[in-house]
Amino acid sequence: MKGDNKQQGNWGELVLERILTESGLRNGHEYETQKSLKNDHGKRYQPDVVVHLPNNKDVVIDSKVSLAAYERYFNEHDDESARAVHLKDHVNSLRNHIKELGKKDYQDLKGIRTLDYVLLFIPIESAFLLGADQAPELMKLAFDNNIMLVSPTNLLVALRTINNIWQYEYQNQNAQKIADNAAKLYDKFHGFMVDMD
Repeated sequence: MKGDNKQQGNWGELVLERILTESGLRNGHEYETQKSLKNDHGKRYQPDVVVHLPNNKDVVIDSKVSLAAYERYFNEHDDESARAVHLKDHVNSLRNHIKELGKKDYQDLKGIRTLDYVLLFIPIESAFLLGADQAPELMKLAFDNNIMLVSPTNLLVALRTINNIWQYEYQNQNAQKIADNAAKLYDKFHGFMVDMD
């Protein structure tokens, strides 16, 4: 898996799917995977996940895995200079993913009502923390490109918050239906009483 970018991507999407399931959100209801969208020029994009929010808003999550440099850094125990090179490669890999994702302009795609930013999911907690610790400017670069970097932990917290928002929304919708039905019942009862009189 370490040498195959496609397998790494699939693994990252699998981790993302597990986190979505843990959050309580439901595929096909509060989120969709691999939704095909086009920009104004007809170019097709396929974000990994589109999470729906109440009030017709969406959050795009894109999963990126950069295992090669991180794995070499993590497993290098003897040569500190090689370890430093691998760390630099890991940070550069994250930087490149941020720039590539920033060019996609997911917030401008047709058929999506996204917030002004995209979540870039890094499925390895320690890889995320290492990048943030060694290159804090990555956060600013991401922010400047309308991207928020997220790890499994903080993504799960965000998704559970979204799930809670949906639960309140569903309760409000049910309360509205009950009120509407009660009003109809009252109108029928009132009409019946008028007819009786």
